[in-house]
Order: sequence, then C-alpha cells, then structure tokens
Amino acid sequence: MFDGLAGLVIRRRVAVLVVSLLLAVAGGAASMTLFVKLAAGGFDDPNSESGRAVRTLSSTFGQGQPNLTVLVAVDGSVDDPAVEATAGKLTRELSEEPGVENVTSYWAAGKPPRMKSRKGDKALITGMVTGDDSTAQKRVAELADAYEGERAGLDVTFGGNTKFQVEFLEQGQKDAQTGEAIAIPLTLVVLVFVFGSLMAAALPLIVAIVAMALSMGLMWILAEVTTIGALSASIVTLLGLGLAIDYSLLFVNRYREELASGKQTEEALRATMASAGRTVLFSTLTVAVASSTMVWFPLMAVRSMGYAGVLTAVVSGAAALLVLPAVLVILGDRIERGRVFGRRKRAAGAADGEGAAATNGLWHRLATLVMRRPLPIATMATLFLLLLGAPFLGINIGMPDERVMPESSSARQVATAVKEDFVGSGQNALVVVAPESGSDGKAVEGYAERLSLLPGVAAVRTSTGGYAEGALVTPPDERSRGFAAKGAVYFSVTPASDSPDEAQQLVGEIRDTEAPFEVLVGGMAATNKDASAALMESLPYALGTLMLAMLVLLFLVTGSVLLPFLAVVLSLLSLTATFGALVWVFQDGHLAGLFGDFTTTGNIAATIPVILFGLAFGLAMDYQVFLLSRMREEYELTGSPTKAVTHALERTGRIVTAAAVAISIVFLAFTASDISLVKAYGVGLPLAVLMDATLIRGVLLPAAMRLGGKATWWAPPGLQRLYTRFGLREEANPQPQRKERERTPTG
Repeated sequence: MFDGLAGLVIRRRVAVLVVSLLLAVAGGAASMTLFVKLAAGGFDDPNSESGRAVRTLSSTFGQGQPNLTVLVAVDGSVDDPAVEATAGKLTRELSEEPGVENVTSYWAAGKPPRMKSRKGDKALITGMVTGDDSTAQKRVAELADAYEGERAGLDVTFGGNTKFQVEFLEQGQKDAQTGEAIAIPLTLVVLVFVFGSLMAAALPLIVAIVAMALSMGLMWILAEVTTIGALSASIVTLLGLGLAIDYSLLFVNRYREELASGKQTEEALRATMASAGRTVLFSTLTVAVASSTMVWFPLMAVRSMGYAGVLTAVVSGAAALLVLPAVLVILGDRIERGRVFGRRKRAAGAADGEGAAATNGLWHRLATLVMRRPLPIATMATLFLLLLGAPFLGINIGMPDERVMPESSSARQVATAVKEDFVGSGQNALVVVAPESGSDGKAVEGYAERLSLLPGVAAVRTSTGGYAEGALVTPPDERSRGFAAKGAVYFSVTPASDSPDEAQQLVGEIRDTEAPFEVLVGGMAATNKDASAALMESLPYALGTLMLAMLVLLFLVTGSVLLPFLAVVLSLLSLTATFGALVWVFQDGHLAGLFGDFTTTGNIAATIPVILFGLAFGLAMDYQVFLLSRMREEYELTGSPTKAVTHALERTGRIVTAAAVAISIVFLAFTASDISLVKAYGVGLPLAVLMDATLIRGVLLPAAMRLGGKATWWAPPGLQRLYTRFGLREEANPQPQRKERERTPTG
C-alpha cells in the first residue's frame, strides 16, 4: 500500500501539488465566510425536558425566551420626566423595528421595581429578536450599531443571549487569527533548532497551512448541511497546525535519516513512506477515533468539536502523506539548504544499525536509570501526578455564561449590571409549561399557589393572575390571557435570587413539586442543568467506545495484551494531573494572571473536561504510538525487553520531544485568547502533551515495562496470529534489518 502510494506521488508529484494548492486556495477563500455560518450556542440538550418546554412554548403560545436586554443608564434618575419621554420613544422605536417582538421597558410596563436598579440610575428594556440563530445575530448586530451609545442623555448598551453570541463569534475569529500569528513564527524557530536548516524547518509549516486551509474549507461545506458550533473553528486551527507539524516533523526527520544512510531521493522516500508513513497513518487514526467519541454527546457545541477533530486529523494526515512527499521529491537533497548550524551528522537509526548501538544519549541514560530502580522511581512519579491531580477532586461543574468573555464585552457588561444592580430582575426566570392542563382553573390556581410557596420563589404569574407566598396578589388582567392557549397553560416563575446556582437548585425543587398535570420546566437555569446531566449520561458511552478502540488499535501496534492496558492507564494518569491543574487555575484562580486576564467563576464549564479528554487523550495516544511501535520493532530484533525500551527511547526521544514542544507552542499561543474557554484548551492541551512526552514516556512506561519483563509482550496464540496478519509495524520489512543488526554490537 505505502510503496504504491510513494510511487504515485513520485510519478504525479506536480499534479499532487497543483491540486493540493488549488484546494487549499478554495478552502482558504471559503474560510473567509465560515464564521458567518457558525453558531455561538449549542450548550443545550434539545431533547431534554427544558428543550421540550422551549419548543412547546414557541409552538403553542408563540412565545420565545427573551434574547434581547437593553441597559439604559442616566446621570440622574430614570424617573425624571425628560428621561421617561426619551426612553419611551426609544422603546417605541425598538418595538417598530422589523424582526423584534414583545418589546417592553421599565417605563412602558408601569415601572416595576425589578426593572429598575437599586440606585435608580439604570433601567431595562427587553424584547425578542425573531428568526434562526444566524438571522437573529445579524439583526442584533444591526440594532446595536443603530442604537448603542449616547442617545439624548441616555447611555444605551445592548446585551442578552443573542448579543452574547454575536460577540462570541467575533471574538473567536479574532482569537484564531491572533493564535496563528503567534504560533507560526515561534514554531518556525523551534523547527530551525530541530532541523538546523531553514528549508527543512519550513516544510512542516507549509503542510500545516495547507492542512488548515483545506480543513476550514471542509468545515464550510459541513456547516451547509448541519449546525456547527463556533469553537470548532478554534479546534481546526489548534489541531490543524499542531498535528500537521507533528506528522511532518516525524516524516522529514526519517527522510533525512534515509538520505544520510546513502539512499537516493526516490529510494529514501519509499523507505520513509513504509516506516514513518505507517506511523503517521496510525496516529491519524488514533486522533480521529478519539475525537469521534465526542459525537455521543447531544450538545451541539461538543459534537461540532468532534466533527472538527476527526476532519482535521484526517486532512492533516493526508497532507503529510501526499503534499509533503511530493515536495520532498522535488527538493531532493536540497532540503539541507539554508543550513543554520554545522554539517548534519550521520543520522541515528540509519540502516547500518547505529540506532540499535546507541547507548550514550540522554533518553537512553534516563531509561537505564529508571529501570535500575523501577519501583521507587515509578512510585514517586505516580505520587507527583496524583498530587497535581488532587484539585480535580474539588471540581465544580457548571455551564459557560457571559463571564467567559472579556470585560469589554457589552453582553457581559449588561449581564453583570443586571446581577449586581437589580433585584429580582427576572433574567433567570423559569418557565413551567403544562401542555395538557385543559381549562381547569382551580387546578392551575392551586399549582401556582404551591409554586409560590417554594423557598426560592419570589413570584409566579399565570393565566389566573400573579401569586406570592401562596396567595393571589395580582388579579388576572389582559396580559394574563397570553398564559393560556389551545388547552395548555404556562407559568412564569421568578426566583428570589439572581444566582445561577440557586436558580438551578430551584429547578430541581419545582420538578419535585406535585402537579395536577404533566409539566415541563424550562428557562436558562433548567437548560444548563439539563445540559450538565446530558453530558454525564453520555460520558460512559463515550469513554467505553474510546477505551475499546484504543485497546484494539494499540494491540495492532504492539501485539501485546498487557501493553495497551498499561498505555491507557498511564495516559489517564497524566490527564488526571492536567485536569487538576485546570481546576487549580481556572476554577480556584491560582496563577490566573500568568495566562492573561480572565474571570474565575468558581466552577469549570462542563464542556471543558469532556472536550479536553477526547482531544488530549488522542494526542497522548499519538505519542504512545510513536514510542510503542519502535519498542515492538526493537523487541523483535533483540528479544530483550530492556533493550527494547532503551533503544526505542534513544531513537525516538529527540524527535518526539521536539514534536511535543512544537505542538505545545501552538496550543499555548491560544492562551492569548480573550475567551476563557479557549484559554483553558490552550493550557490543558500542552499540559497533557508535555506530561505524556516526559513523565509518562520517559519514566513511568519504562519502569512499568521493566517490572513486567517479557510478560508485557505476551499474547495468547490466537491473538499472536491475528497480530502477525493484521499488525501495524513501523518497519515495512523488518527481517533484513534483523540480520544486519545482529552483526552489530548492541553495547
């Protein structure tokens, strides 16, 4: 297969490059309008109780959740006659705007206290912008441009969920561009140090740019047929740049080794494709499978990142196996042009067996040290990782809100003002829908009274009037008629507190309250509660699929029954430390200033550990594949478990470490993002990669394999035959290598 692919690239190298370039240009052009197609939401479960409540409210009552909040601030009092006249005019103008419904304000609604700030210098206008997400976002942006700012003595600021989505998309696009601008030049510096040649260092970046452009173009097509979340674009940039550099670095390094061994260009490329090409293909499969497990989750934002991860891994692998070889054939030995450092020494791991004989390298010495004292060293390393992971035991799961945005965000400013300056503003109001309540007014009245008696409820309003503390306080009026339609009724429940946590607790209390008919509880707090529950319910299925797939794939690499389990356990251990660090920084606020300005909320968005687990676990397995495939090769050559570890680490240590550093720089560049969710990925992913590339690969895996001895390579006869037939090895034809190396001293 790989020899045929190499032959195709050699014969059609110009065609491969031209087609790739045209596709990359088309993808880059499409990416210019990609963010217009992306959705900023997706953190809800549409099939949950709250999702059904929203749909029933819309279809039966023609009501939607208010998505527009306008904060009006004045120097004096909002009750000043001049202010009232100007604000009334503003309210009327907004209500007459196309696509804007249910507009009301403090002044138009009879001056309810909940819409006036404590100091009396601010008041609210609320409404609903109609249409799908894209239409509503475009309309809100137009309204903000027309009305925001100073207006006849009023300071007008737009907020609400749709405005938040608009700013989220805009900020995400800026952050992606900023991240690329930081990551690419820094990575080029690292690659120059690794290769010593400007030409060789530029190749991984060329492949990365092509891969990202193609991935963005495919995301544009995908957004045409399904809803895609905005954060998926950041995943394309993160993974596209990181994986393409990783794969290219491995491929170019092996190609230069083959050239250094005396092979001509085409022969070196065929040998590289048969060895490093296999590893790239398997690594691509590993990351794609890990990313695909995110499609188990019903939240569109998480599922979209799964799509992005699979697509980007496949495109990056394809670019490394097609575009890069075509460029290498054209360059030939000119790959060494632009050399910054001295002449390249004969490559470790060349065909004469130097790789097997190497005993003086850093990684060889580290592995030897570890295997002399495997138990105490492994114990200390494990305790260290568990210590780093200890904060994870105190994790508080929440859902992202406007605080993930920078303080300059107008949506965040409005939400903060509402929470801090207004009492019972109704921004966290819950909706209880009874789809089949009939026309039993007594049952409706009795249920409303019971709801109003709940400790966390300030008021309840429905078709029979307004209730507080178990009694009718507002008789039914003209507005009450809108609470009943088509044999159904709904209740608007205003929490006593604007705290999101207390509102979620109230959701559970309402659901536990006995009702005379079926009810569905909706509202933002219910949506967040149901989304967190949906993530936890889907997690076992995603984990089970991921573990099973990784065990099968790693068996095909190692031919061992024990090693796949060992690799998975060690990767989980490194991820525990990563999650502990995330809790310590992003939940508890330690060292927050080191990663830029962001707000610690006292919890971690539930989507962060889920998405990080899928991506980071795939990347951790990526490096395990690099090492274990070489260990298997060395074990087949020497028959010694100890030499398999030391020689494999010696041969892969430098290049895998360089790959880990390069991809970590890419990820760390995204800590410059002004969205705290993206910052978390920019911190968590490099932590996971560096942990796996150092403590796991250099300490724990060698120690565990020393303790296991030959048992780590054992497999029952049936599985051995399966591995012989279908196993994936880095060397295409290891037998000739065996004969040559057996004549070489192993030191």
